[in-house]
Amino acid sequence: MVSATVLKSSFLPKKSEWGATRQAAAPRPATVSMVVRASAYADELVKTANTIASPGRGILAMDESNATCGKRLASIGLENTEANRQAYRTLLVTAPGLGQYISGAILFEETLYQSTVDGRKIVDVLVEQGIVPGIKVDKGLVPLAGSNNESWCQGLDGLASREAAYYQQGARFAKWRTVVSIPNGPSELAVKEAAWGLARYAAISQDNGLVPIVEPEILLDGEHGIERTFEVAQKVWAETFYAMAENNVMFEGILLKPSMVTPGAEAKDRATPEQVAEYTLKLLHRRIPPSVPGIMFLSGGQSEVEATQNLNAMNQGPNPWHVSFSYARALQNTCLKTWGGVPENVKAAQDALLLRAKANSLAQLGKYTSDGEAAEAKEGMFVKNYSY
Repeated sequence: MVSATVLKSSFLPKKSEWGATRQAAAPRPATVSMVVRASAYADELVKTANTIASPGRGILAMDESNATCGKRLASIGLENTEANRQAYRTLLVTAPGLGQYISGAILFEETLYQSTVDGRKIVDVLVEQGIVPGIKVDKGLVPLAGSNNESWCQGLDGLASREAAYYQQGARFAKWRTVVSIPNGPSELAVKEAAWGLARYAAISQDNGLVPIVEPEILLDGEHGIERTFEVAQKVWAETFYAMAENNVMFEGILLKPSMVTPGAEAKDRATPEQVAEYTLKLLHRRIPPSVPGIMFLSGGQSEVEATQNLNAMNQGPNPWHVSFSYARALQNTCLKTWGGVPENVKAAQDALLLRAKANSLAQLGKYTSDGEAAEAKEGMFVKNYSY
């Protein structure tokens, strides 16, 4: 990777000298100083990003914190213990043939160092499936002082050393999530903070061999229409790419995890998959360079079927990027309920996971149909003021 910052020394005369300058010799040319920055991981980053952004595949987001994983387990009547978390994560990563549909898996730190219930390293199991291991590296949202009750994402302190260790453990990409709330403004401060934090994280990640997934989530909360979401998303992505350019981030070695452009979850007028696709693709074409390998959409509380339908609508024509998915609940919801913590249900739960993964694989190829989808898969999963 090569990028440059050009610093020009001024050769213009002072205003009081303008007249004299006309009789003087031609001014000396500008002195240009080139600062060239190259990453030792440049080729590997590009290869990793393109592997994840491979046809018919997307990302399984299983990076819930232990507390959030506990909420998921509680929904099926299980206690939040390491053994139960391990059992569920084992179920996910050992689903036979998962790598046919899943190219990357985002892990929580505990999971990156964890083994399956039969003693195999989870990272090794993923690699055997042809799935690239990734790692959530942000430290969560905290109140942003001086804003309109908004948040910023912490975790830059110590990030370089943590990521160096994650790379040694086998991770090859990272994820950093920050959020923008439309009902709360969003304020100029919150947008700039989100963009700058993402850019610093992306630069640090690339320096440590990890492809950064850049995720400024436009929260679904609110009664606003799709036009307002589009307006805010344009601003957020403009600021984010400007900040990444300022930080010498190599766009060929990143992946994006944006929200789809939809109305607020509490809006009266709903959007069809075709409308979501129209607005979202228009946003991408206006703001995202074609050098970015993959757009891996988050589901953001949409139902399993809705997230798949919207993705499918976006792939009805050619795109300059790999337009795909990075889903958590939209891949796991039915799987989790089917399992219910009962060992005898593991195969049925894995079948449910593979069914959803295959559906989204087909959607990435623009070949999905919702015929035969269960009613449960059509249930929305939006939670107001949801926190991870």
